[in-house]
Amino acid sequence: MDHVLNIADSSIFTPYVYPASWSEEGALRQIVSLWLVTNLGAVLLFLGCGALNFYYVFDHKLMMHPLFLKNQVKQEIELSIISIFWMSFPTVAIFFWEVQGNSKLFDNISESSLGWPGVFLSIAGFLFFTDMCIYWIHRFLHHKSTYKHLHKQHHIFKIPTPFASHAFHPLDGFLQSLPYHIYPFIFPLHKAVYLSLFVFVNIWTISIHDGDYRIPGPLICLINGAAHHVDHHLFFNYNYGQYFTLWDRIGGSYRNPSALMGKGPQDHIAHTQ
Repeated sequence: MDHVLNIADSSIFTPYVYPASWSEEGALRQIVSLWLVTNLGAVLLFLGCGALNFYYVFDHKLMMHPLFLKNQVKQEIELSIISIFWMSFPTVAIFFWEVQGNSKLFDNISESSLGWPGVFLSIAGFLFFTDMCIYWIHRFLHHKSTYKHLHKQHHIFKIPTPFASHAFHPLDGFLQSLPYHIYPFIFPLHKAVYLSLFVFVNIWTISIHDGDYRIPGPLICLINGAAHHVDHHLFFNYNYGQYFTLWDRIGGSYRNPSALMGKGPQDHIAHTQ
């Protein structure tokens, strides 16, 4: 996040926002700046990508499903904005720790002992690590001792739209985002790659709530797409994975998507018309 902070400082904060007495290296200024950038960036990414997905990808016929709530989109957006706001506080604490140089993020490819192959391996490692961690965190959030206090808010949306992607209890959302933040403190990762992956995971989270159940045939058994995830919303104890089906298969929670067997939400609507 130091690159983002530097750009924000040079283009906006230093010339237009902060008094000259506030040094760019000051801890308080960095924390405030990170909080502003994190909130603005997260909200714009959520609303921008969510709106594009909702209007150009999401099947609006799904809004006719009997489990689709009245004013659901409004509820999803409101809960998401509230969640992003509260999640930003612990998130900024981690970003600040990173900006202070305590992570294993690096600037130049030459700093990677494996060069470019190491960069590509780190991407694969990030996806594997975060998918594994989120699977088990997600299962924990479904345990009866925690579900009603945290994750239940997300599951009120049985037929989600892209705007449900961030509609969590703030603690729930932060816990599921924690693996993304932890990874660069454990494993080396290029800073630009980290920022790109951070954007990617937000877009991916939107995409698995978008109601587009199409998946290329050979990838159905590998990729946890929207078809898999809507079954998670409908049937609760299945398809906890984020990107892949691996951990659901290992954990015994994999369910073949109903939408791909002619038994999904769109099929239910078609049969009732």
